Amino acid sequence: MNKAGFSGEPRDPFDELSDDIPVALRDTPGITPKQRLQRLIFVMGGVGAFVILAIVSGFVFFITTPKKTTESQPSPAIADATPIPTASNPADLQTVLGHLAYPEAPESELVPISRNGRIRMRRTAAQRFQEMVQAARSAGVILMPISGFRSVKEQEQLFFAIGAQRNQTPAQRAALSAPPGHSEHHTGYAVDIGDGAAPTTNLQAIFENTRAFKWLETNAARFGFEMSFPKDNSQGVSYEPWHWRFVGDRHSLETFYKARNLKPVKTQQ
Repeated sequence: MNKAGFSGEPRDPFDELSDDIPVALRDTPGITPKQRLQRLIFVMGGVGAFVILAIVSGFVFFITTPKKTTESQPSPAIADATPIPTASNPADLQTVLGHLAYPEAPESELVPISRNGRIRMRRTAAQRFQEMVQAARSAGVILMPISGFRSVKEQEQLFFAIGAQRNQTPAQRAALSAPPGHSEHHTGYAVDIGDGAAPTTNLQAIFENTRAFKWLETNAARFGFEMSFPKDNSQGVSYEPWHWRFVGDRHSLETFYKARNLKPVKTQQ
């Protein structure tokens, strides 16, 4: 009869040894096929998410980045060139009775060109005018400034008061003088010139017969000046051989380019 706890079969010595090893050490965890599959799915999922995120980010960047086309990117030659606008419709140029609108020159830009200091022009134009006067004097010709910068208020008096005295309609007056706000004299670049040796010709068409006018015709362009209202001018303003404007720098040229592109208009006489 067997004793309790004795089976009758010889016991494996390794079983007795394993009974002495703690469970935590005996049950060494291994990587089962199921765990490998889970890890593989996790890694592939992470890679897939990264790829999707990269594709979405690239798409968002593509649709939000401004497109560089030949229309939006000017060529170096165009970018460096001084823009000269093309001719426009006179109706778009703010004309009144054939005259363009001009802003007043800032007071800080005006300097005297007459001995009494009352006649003024913009600094650059004034310097070139004085050089022109000296050159003419060397040739025995006396160029006398009659009028330079005029404010809008001064032009208003000149246009309306004198027009009323002469019983002129606005259209008739505009053929001789610009409406306020539309005179080249506002810019500080325009000047009325007379012959010091023939003052009776001042502000009259017969000024064209003086030595001063003949000299201006030949030499004024060298100093950046041109006649504003020659015969049959595009603005329809009466012939003014005494009225000259400075176009010798970029700002003055851009100020007056519109007048060069006007189509001929007719005014009542």
